[in-house]
Amino acid sequence: MIQLTILGCHSATPRADAYPTAQVLDIKGELMLIDCGEGTQVQLRKQKVKFSRLSHIFISHLHGDHYLGLIGLLSTFSLLSRTAELHIYAPKGLEEILKLQFKVGHSYMSYPLIFHTLASSEPETILDNEKLTVETIPLDHRIYTNGFLFKAKVGDRKLLIDKVLDLNIDKAYYKSIVKGKDVKNRDGKLINNKDITEDPKPAHSYAFCSDTAFKPNIVPQITGVSLLYHESTFLEEQEHLCKKTKHSTAKQAGIMAKKAQVHKLILGHFSARYKDLSLFEKEAKVVFNNAEIAEAGKIFRCD
Repeated sequence: MIQLTILGCHSATPRADAYPTAQVLDIKGELMLIDCGEGTQVQLRKQKVKFSRLSHIFISHLHGDHYLGLIGLLSTFSLLSRTAELHIYAPKGLEEILKLQFKVGHSYMSYPLIFHTLASSEPETILDNEKLTVETIPLDHRIYTNGFLFKAKVGDRKLLIDKVLDLNIDKAYYKSIVKGKDVKNRDGKLINNKDITEDPKPAHSYAFCSDTAFKPNIVPQITGVSLLYHESTFLEEQEHLCKKTKHSTAKQAGIMAKKAQVHKLILGHFSARYKDLSLFEKEAKVVFNNAEIAEAGKIFRCD
């Protein structure tokens, strides 16, 4: 199961009704924060996310609208007497920025803060545990920037309990069976695993791509993902701004989704110049129909 909660999805300066980029991703109970613009911890409160459950934070790049909420959030963790370790994956420079802030403010962390510095221009696996893997997606922006590809691991096989009981298999073997092993029943007969289980549900995946210019060469890495979040700062009529700012249009995001044959496209990182965000969805759907705009508080699920 994957659940994505949008905390903020606008670019540049925050407004009373618009928060910069931040998201919470839940994969099989593993709770992770993706980017941390200003106001993130307020948004976490609004969405009733338990701070103590956050285990990993991924920062795409060091433009302020993607990380300036982090120092406050980390400080709040200490005020709440957090003890569990926290992992931060970010470009070079963030650790230095945060440690200087802590030093100047005579602050300390009540928990282990573990930094993972990202510097490669090629995709790399940065997290691999029993529930998921995370890869970087090198993007094309004005400074060093990564997206992130989150892939849930395939779960256990489904036990067909009626068949197990009919074949007189001891309950002690159930854990081995769902792991895919053949077992012997009480009569000593070897039972083929495929006769007593079903395939697990397909593993879902999520690709986060913000901020970036149109970059089709990442398509092979994100092909077939369940959810793709792709920045769409501008509409097509302002495409001329993309070259200077290294951003994308909603149409370009739609092209990426179509090329990668993703299941659903989520549009975000909207420029403040636009009042009617439905235009982004309309533009993307000309190319790729299963597209939706992000909104603060909106939840996307893959069961």
